[in-house]
Amino acid sequence: MFKQISEIREYIKGVLEIHLGGKINIVNETLYRNEKLDRLVRNAVFNEKSDLKDISRWIIRQSGCALGIIPASIQGLYERMGKGEYTGFTVPAINIRGLTYDVARAIIKAAKKNDVGAFIFEIAKSEIGYTEQRPSEYAAVVHAAAIREWYKGPLFIQGDHFQVNAKKYAKDPDKEYNTVRDLIKEALEADFYNIDIDTSTLVDLSKPDIVEQQRLNFELAAKLTSYIRENQPNGIMVSVGGEIGEVGGKNSTEEELRVYMDNYLKAIKDKKGISKISIQTGTTHGGVPLPDGSVAKVKLDFNTLERLSKVAREEYGLSGAVQHGASTLPGDAFDKFPQTGTAEVHLATEFQNMIYENGQFPKDLR
Repeated sequence: MFKQISEIREYIKGVLEIHLGGKINIVNETLYRNEKLDRLVRNAVFNEKSDLKDISRWIIRQSGCALGIIPASIQGLYERMGKGEYTGFTVPAINIRGLTYDVARAIIKAAKKNDVGAFIFEIAKSEIGYTEQRPSEYAAVVHAAAIREWYKGPLFIQGDHFQVNAKKYAKDPDKEYNTVRDLIKEALEADFYNIDIDTSTLVDLSKPDIVEQQRLNFELAAKLTSYIRENQPNGIMVSVGGEIGEVGGKNSTEEELRVYMDNYLKAIKDKKGISKISIQTGTTHGGVPLPDGSVAKVKLDFNTLERLSKVAREEYGLSGAVQHGASTLPGDAFDKFPQTGTAEVHLATEFQNMIYENGQFPKDLR
């Protein structure tokens, strides 16, 4: 690990040049990508000195931009999907909970091999907590993976399930709102230009009508969207996602989608709204464990996905519906997402399982 700033300067000498104003020039691209980068990544994650950790992260992100890796919003693509100009594919959004550098490298390598243009790296609010990956760390490591794999182009990084906790909100609404708001600010500063707001936890099915059931959901989603619009970088329209059905709950309906969207759009007035909407179709994050340790087969309602994606696109200009908790599905089910017009599918658990089930995973950590 680096002990002081002068060590970092000496380490990158002849490879990177840092100029006044923060501009970085790449002096020896091959040496930087193939040999020097890995040590910067280790320091960006593990250095105990916060200033050296922050400098390592900054160098990685800025050098990535110099190499043509551009933090981006997927808003433009989703708007064109909403107009029917692009069809026949679903964008994968992948949560990486461990070995982030290695997993991100593998994903980028596979994307390049298969000529995939749109794919998202994401991390949920809960994952930021229990994996101890703050947005600045996650963004730096994903940038580094792109550099290491000689990737050039847009880099989509997303805050997934930036969620309001219902119990905490009931006790202290302002405090819980501010917690999510502050996380959004932190994420925006770390190049997260795609944010999924999840206030679906506040849906109250005990209320007599759908408007009242969804009220807190659409009101807080609109408030947080407005905050994003007021704080997004100049020239960037952050892609924002909303959610009408908490994952693991009852399946969503067209009426719920329309109630949410009509009232949400009224609340945000003239501001740009969400680009996609997450719904519930029968999945649970991580799957449903059975007594024998296996995971129950998911009964996903593709008909609901198709119907609600169509409403989202044709009536509101959204890219379509988003499917969460899909990585526990059988492999032969994934072609159904493009067929049903699903805009985005979120994948996490199976990537985690690949790590845990690998023969090289230390037994004493199982």
